[in-house]
Amino acid sequence: MRAGRSRTRAGLSLAAALPLVAGALALAAPTAGADSGPHGRESLAGTKPTWATAKADRGSTPDSKRVSARVYLAGRDAKGLAEYAQAVSDPKSPHYGKYLTAKQAQQRFAPTKGQIAKVTAWLKSSGLKVTGSNDHYISVTGDAAAVKKAFGTELHQFAKDGKTLVAPAKTASVPTSLDGAVLTVTGLNNAPKLNRPADALPGPGKAFVNSGPFSTYYGSKVNKSLPPAYGGQAPYAIRGYTGKQLRAAYGAKSFTGKGATIAITDAYASPTITGDIAEYAKRNGDKPYRKGQFSQVLPSDYTQTGPDGCDASGWYGEETLDIEAAHAVAPDANIVYVGGASCQDPDLMDALNKVVDNRLADVVSNSWSSIESQETPDAAAAYDHLFQTGAVEGIGFYFSSGDDGDNAAKYGQKTIDSPANSAWATSVGGTSLAVGKGDKYLWETGWGTRKASLSKDGQNWENFPGTFNGGAGGGTSTLVEQPFYQRGVVPDALSKINGTAKPMRVAPDISAIGDPNTGFLVGQTQAFPDKSVKYGEYRIGGTSLSCPVIAAIQTLAQQARHGVPLGFANPAIYDRYGTSAYHDVTDHPLGKGQGIGVVRMDFANGVDAKDGVLTSLRTFGSDSSLSATVGYDNVTGVGSPGANYVTSYIPGHQH
Repeated sequence: MRAGRSRTRAGLSLAAALPLVAGALALAAPTAGADSGPHGRESLAGTKPTWATAKADRGSTPDSKRVSARVYLAGRDAKGLAEYAQAVSDPKSPHYGKYLTAKQAQQRFAPTKGQIAKVTAWLKSSGLKVTGSNDHYISVTGDAAAVKKAFGTELHQFAKDGKTLVAPAKTASVPTSLDGAVLTVTGLNNAPKLNRPADALPGPGKAFVNSGPFSTYYGSKVNKSLPPAYGGQAPYAIRGYTGKQLRAAYGAKSFTGKGATIAITDAYASPTITGDIAEYAKRNGDKPYRKGQFSQVLPSDYTQTGPDGCDASGWYGEETLDIEAAHAVAPDANIVYVGGASCQDPDLMDALNKVVDNRLADVVSNSWSSIESQETPDAAAAYDHLFQTGAVEGIGFYFSSGDDGDNAAKYGQKTIDSPANSAWATSVGGTSLAVGKGDKYLWETGWGTRKASLSKDGQNWENFPGTFNGGAGGGTSTLVEQPFYQRGVVPDALSKINGTAKPMRVAPDISAIGDPNTGFLVGQTQAFPDKSVKYGEYRIGGTSLSCPVIAAIQTLAQQARHGVPLGFANPAIYDRYGTSAYHDVTDHPLGKGQGIGVVRMDFANGVDAKDGVLTSLRTFGSDSSLSATVGYDNVTGVGSPGANYVTSYIPGHQH
């Protein structure tokens, strides 16, 4: 990848009186809360990684081994939180849209002072040092001996992928006397996990410039001297769509996101963001930012993680794309950027918790991810608890589905991205979008690209249609069971594709423009080869684009809904499946077997023509083992927003 409100709120009396919701807890998988364990203790499911097997065990770690961990708190009513979150999110529920304020949610579901004190005392009595504490977790440090005393498990060394890693020898547990106050513990294993898109924040990233020629809209410029493909000459790739074109394609009409707020989370923070987004809006016809419309909430300092780190400057473009795309589609929505101190889960979760604790936004766009095969259920449980707390406040979380298709080519196995795999988050897939003359929506395919280079003699496309060159992430979870809103929509052929008896969660849920070959124009300060540092514009894509576009469209829908936030939107998204609210995106919109491609020109050195220009044909609709088909599919979900999507949220509107 490289991603005064009018609200209806319910008082505490509603939360207290809310009946149990059948099937609500199916959303909470994977479960990492308390379960039966050794006598006098309750197990924290998922705290022993699946790779920590007897065969891979290389023996115990020294008692002096230092560990830093987070003990996440379940709050005073974890079961009630999940039930309430579903009730206010389900259009079929009488409690739909009756959200709590942040203060009410805290009073109803946050841990009590007594619970925090009790857990803190237990941790200290085990020999662990408490280094921080809030309503979400207690952070601790200590040695392996203290970990064993606290969590009832030794730490062992395990062989994994040519490395020796540390993990619990058995599932961690806590005393039953804590009465379920502990949700899970993270940090007991040290498997490296960096979320994708430095000691001190570096300067702007290395410059990138697109070579022309370009089309101004899909099909506007064609070079008839190039070899044909798919029965004719392919047009040049567009220079990059702008907000006007995207708003027209996805049915924005007169809605602008007024009264809503979008939070963008990424790691780190671009030092030039304020000037960049203002310059971009001025150059590309977007509405100027009014005073206070854009704001930032940043950590007091940043952290470098491991020898490879998080490539801080690499996140600047991610942040810039997210903000510029969101503003282009929802020009009146407020935008708050909430930066993480690093690309590690704990720091990104801290950023998300700031949004929830302070009710900073209605929708949260997250153009970052890792992969499910690297995720452990303990971290997944912490994310789910966070998302549920946001849901009861009417906050929705949107995540990019990934840019490597089924991930097999990159990681050696098929796996979906996380946290987009959460049943409590909206996974956003990507499409290749054709917007024609007069901003007319022509068609979309699922984003899945094959690249064939022009031969040296210019007479043909080598190895046509070429090799897989990127595509929208998607597929079937191996950890998360099918949530209620996917029942009856996602076919068993997908939900049981891994041979499971139970249907599992399938991603994505919804989709929008993602293919960088039909991408979005972005503007950012960059470092050029002549040592100048200046503003420049280029075309970019990925589901890092899809995610903020969908988040922005949701604010248009919120405005249409008379300002009532959509909250956790998946139940409402699936409730509209099969209606004119969506474009049903397929890989062959022009007819069965009819291929589509564009010609792309790229500077060999990424900046200018000094080292030549490379010409290639990019074919659409070919995403690894994934396919965009009629109906729900694992590339585009229920489809992309159609002409009637936003207006379908107008109260009383039939969809």
